[in-house]
Amino acid sequence: MIHLPVAVPDLARTLDLARTLASSLASTPQVDVGGTTASAEDAQDVRHWVFCDRIMPDRRRCARQADHDEACSPVDDP
Repeated sequence: MIHLPVAVPDLARTLDLARTLASSLASTPQVDVGGTTASAEDAQDVRHWVFCDRIMPDRRRCARQADHDEACSPVDDP
C-alpha cells in the first residue's frame, strides 16, 4: 500500500487527480486501479471510490467513475 498525500481544494478535483494518476499507472501489474479511493487527510476512514469497478457480464470490470449514470463499460469514454 502506498499513501501519497496531495493538496487538492475539493473532492471533485481530488477524484479527477486520482483518476489521472491511477490511469497513468494502469499498465503496471502491481497496481489495482479498480481499488483506488480518495479521502481527506483528517478523515482517512471515510474513503470515496474513484472507479465503479463493477464486474460486467463478460467478467471485465467497469472503468467508469464511481456512481456513474451511464451503462457500465470496460473503457471510460467521456
